[in-house]
Formats: sequence, C-alpha cells, structure tokens
Amino acid sequence: MTAVLDIGTGGGERLAKLRDDLPRMLVATEEWPTNAPIARERLAPLGVEVVHASDEVSPFEVNSFDLVINRHSAFDPAEIARILRPGGALLTQQVGRADWQELAAHFPRLHDCGDLLGRYSSELRELGFNVTLHEFQQPVAYPSLGEFVYMLSVTTWLLAGFDVERDVDALLALERDCLTDDGLMVTEDRYLLTARMPAY
Repeated sequence: MTAVLDIGTGGGERLAKLRDDLPRMLVATEEWPTNAPIARERLAPLGVEVVHASDEVSPFEVNSFDLVINRHSAFDPAEIARILRPGGALLTQQVGRADWQELAAHFPRLHDCGDLLGRYSSELRELGFNVTLHEFQQPVAYPSLGEFVYMLSVTTWLLAGFDVERDVDALLALERDCLTDDGLMVTEDRYLLTARMPAY
C-alpha cells in the first residue's frame, strides 16, 4: 500500500493519530470551509496534504489510491471505484439509521437519512466490490442534558430548526426518560463497511 485518502477529515484529529501507521503518500479532503484550514494547520507538519473538496465529488485522477478511509462522511460509490487502484479498498464507519433512537418519541421531526447502509452496500456490489459489514449498537452516556443539547446544536441536519427555548419541553421529557446514574443515556448506531475492488 503506497497511497491513502481520508475523505471528510474534519479537523484532522483522528488522522493525525493514525499518521505513523499510514504510508508517506497520505491525502485528506474536507468539505466544510471552517474545518479545512484547521485540518491543514494540524496535518501539514505531518506531511499530509489537505484538499478543500466535496465529500462526494473527488478531485483526484483515476486509480490514485490503494485505500480510501472515511468516518461519518458521505461518499459516492462510483467515485470511490474511479479513484481506487485495482485491489484497493474502502474502509468507512457510518452512522446507522437507528442512531439516538430515543429522540424519536420526543422529536417527531427527527431527520431520517434513509437506508444509506442498503444504498451504499448495494451500489458498491453493483460496481464489483466485495462488501463486508459489521453493525453494532451501544449505549452512550452524556454527562448532562446541557452537553447533549450542545451535540444537537452542532448536528444541524438532525433536527430542523432546533431551538433550546422552543424545544425545552421535549428536552426535559427526553431527560426524564433517559437520565441514569451515569448520565443521559442514548443509543449510538454504527456500522463498519469494508469494500474491496477486484485485483483484475
């Protein structure tokens, strides 16, 4: 393996931790304009080029990478097939449809992204990838309602028009139903998808 791409690197925090285990040719993309310069500042000293680019439309040439990694960012399976070399692989962790399922009872407008797992795996298989999946759910405790409200505030796509004052009754009901001795307990739904191209 000689060339790796990280799609949607965010601020580059995780990629910086993985840097020593990856090849010299390491490139990252980040779509959000606020994150891209942060990632560039963090990763440039580690020899990682950061490109401000869409998660789903790749600026790279055909057969550029041996491995594409992605954590929680959207991607286009056809673009992955285009930029991977024969025998290359995609490794992505995505948020499942049942993530934070406890919110649904209190927030009817909770956004449903649809069956992305089914779509991604189906499209990748149609493109000739060998796909393996590992799905898992786990309870996660937020120390306080305030910290969970912060998460809702930054995941702007999840609850359209989220407003603490307007949504205070629903938030208090959520706290009543989900508060434990360990904190506000909700369920994280994740899946790990590995897709490998044939070597030809």
